[in-house]
Amino acid sequence: MIQIPRAPLLLGLAGLIPFVWGAATVLSDDLAALGLQFLGPRFIGPYVQLFYGSVILSFMSGVLWGFATKASGAQAATGYVLSVVPALWAFFMTGGGPTSAGMNLMFGFSGLLMLDFAFTRWGLTPPWWMSLRILLTVIVLACFAITVLR
Repeated sequence: MIQIPRAPLLLGLAGLIPFVWGAATVLSDDLAALGLQFLGPRFIGPYVQLFYGSVILSFMSGVLWGFATKASGAQAATGYVLSVVPALWAFFMTGGGPTSAGMNLMFGFSGLLMLDFAFTRWGLTPPWWMSLRILLTVIVLACFAITVLR
């Protein structure tokens, strides 16, 4: 495992807060009530996870697009096409209620990890990229699993 630079690691971990908070408010009625009182209904339970998950998949499309700029020819074209998939997935697959939307976001983050691997294999990412992405994806999937399976 390659050591992840401090700034991306800390920012990546901080980016997990809405996912962890959402799972925590699903598990604890008291925490959900506190969040509801101070933050409102959109910032507790599955709602914060679904909205934020869609935002992050879209953000990651932009990250992959940036990696695609390092490629050329057919590989660049493939990279650009693949880079928009997470954002489109989030847009089209998050309707239908919190359970199906949560499951679809789990599939989206799993697919994103496969795209991360492809971009890494093509030599377009920093050497530590997969170490960071695996760590963050495992935590995101665990948080969604708590919400979806409860």
